[in-house]
Amino acid sequence: MNKRVKEILGGYAGQNPGILTNLARMLNHGTLGGTGKMVILPVDQGFEHGPGRSFAMNPPGYHPHYHFDLAVESGCSAYAAPLGFLEAGAAEFAGEIPLILKLNNHDVLLDEKDPDQAITGSVQDALRLGCVGVGYTIYPGSAHRLEMYQALRAIAAEAKGVGLAVIVWSYPRGSGLTKEGETAIDVTAYAAHIAAQLGAHVVKVKLPTAHVAQEAARKVYDKTRVPIGTLAERVRHVVQSTFDGRRIVIFSGGAKEEDKTVFDEVRAIREGGGFGSIIGRNSFQRPRAEALEFLKTIMHIYAGKAP
Repeated sequence: MNKRVKEILGGYAGQNPGILTNLARMLNHGTLGGTGKMVILPVDQGFEHGPGRSFAMNPPGYHPHYHFDLAVESGCSAYAAPLGFLEAGAAEFAGEIPLILKLNNHDVLLDEKDPDQAITGSVQDALRLGCVGVGYTIYPGSAHRLEMYQALRAIAAEAKGVGLAVIVWSYPRGSGLTKEGETAIDVTAYAAHIAAQLGAHVVKVKLPTAHVAQEAARKVYDKTRVPIGTLAERVRHVVQSTFDGRRIVIFSGGAKEEDKTVFDEVRAIREGGGFGSIIGRNSFQRPRAEALEFLKTIMHIYAGKAP
């Protein structure tokens, strides 16, 4: 194990050996293995947004094996998905890619001001499927957030007890926030910190804007002159807010964007000390050859092989 991976694992002192081993499996796997950076392929969008909105633009994506293959062939650090997709391919791709079971999910069949998530898998399912960790979404800002925090606390304790890493999607959302506030720098940093306080080993958040949503936070940011003018500075602040970089923080790719936009964001994540990206729709909604080239470029940027 190289120095950088050991350094990252040093931030998890006191965790059991199973957790450290599973974190190391992700950090050492794929094209970015050993660099301290990760690119994870998440495919929970079929559940979250509907199959047509997720896969119609690239029909091979309807098949569960397509995503396993894409993650393996592109050299991703891990592949994350809900129970059904993992059950449909874990045996065929056993040992080829670290797996993360997304334990809770949400649909968009109803318009909700305060979204919640249903628990759709278990820690035992993750063990049965050979996963390195479990994923869980919380919505800071939702009226249901406190119940979500409590549920995560219980699931995280169970996962840790059997040596699985805990990866938390922390997405501010709900009636307590404006749309602009969902990605505000103060709210995003707060969401990352909440996830870490709830026991996450890996925190996933969206890229923050320079908007400051909370007036109390604005006063502090202005008085202490927290640098948030560039995306790299905002990434650095989110990482700082997550135990001063002692927890792995990765950033969501979001909806499909132009290549240049995504590559510029990846450069900002790299420059700001972020640990990598978790990129779903920007990957699997492209034709396979294009997706492989796209992911290759991202990994080269993180590895310092591309400007």
